[in-house]
Amino acid sequence: MNDLYERATWLFDWLHSIWEHERIERLLATFLVLFFIGGLAMIEANIRGLLPEPLAHLTPTNHFYAIKLAFTLVLVIEVIGLVFVLPASVSKAVGKQFEILCLILLRNSFKELVNFTEPIELSGGLPAPLFPMLAEAAGALAVFSGLMVYYRLYRHRRGLKEKIDLYSFVAEKKIVALFLLAAFAGIGVFGLYETAMDRPHFDPFAVFYTVLIFSDILIVLLAQRHLPSFAAIFRNSGFAVATLLIRLALAAKPYADVLLGVFSVAFAIGLTLAYNAFLPQRGEAPGLPAHLAEPPRKEG
Repeated sequence: MNDLYERATWLFDWLHSIWEHERIERLLATFLVLFFIGGLAMIEANIRGLLPEPLAHLTPTNHFYAIKLAFTLVLVIEVIGLVFVLPASVSKAVGKQFEILCLILLRNSFKELVNFTEPIELSGGLPAPLFPMLAEAAGALAVFSGLMVYYRLYRHRRGLKEKIDLYSFVAEKKIVALFLLAAFAGIGVFGLYETAMDRPHFDPFAVFYTVLIFSDILIVLLAQRHLPSFAAIFRNSGFAVATLLIRLALAAKPYADVLLGVFSVAFAIGLTLAYNAFLPQRGEAPGLPAHLAEPPRKEG
């Protein structure tokens, strides 16, 4: 088992170091710019009938699609970053999921632009796509504001001081993260294949969040082997519920997705507040705070 832990740790750390290398970050940022400009150029060429038929069939004719595609690529980068955060801390991973949810809601807002004419005209009154666009943008702002509160609570949290086999636990989470990375790559390749074959599109992020729910439950069970305290089990299980709520938000229609997204971050904040209140003060045993605990009984 130790050999498996060592191999998984080496592979994960090697991939992580490559992903977070300064040169890779610059290349990704440059690629995003070129991808956006290239997408605009391809759409313009398709509008003017300059693309061959197979490529023209796959290329949209609305320039606003370039924004949607660029944001999709940003989300891909953020999801990969989420996978690499997962072994570090469950709380950080949940925060990263809310960051992705913010971007998804913003992307949904931009997606409504494809229903506008080019150039945008509002002389005939407010178009129907404007209202879900505003709702998605407001939802993204609300989730982002809640995320800032969540991060502040996380930074001021006091951890349970229990003796655990930290190396084994982190190694097990790295194995889960490697499987998640492979699953996301597989989902992406399958999605590209479905697009190339002109088959109905599916949301790869919704599929990935479904996989993430199972991985969160697995991490809860793994954590119970190393950190069996009630508070830790409750917190980790609660974060799995937050992931489930995010997944439901991704599957919901406009307006309902915003409500679920905002409720999910509110739930995570409430869970963190309750967990922080449950943690002991210095020198106390894990359990209820001293002022809530039953006083010791006097003998005799």
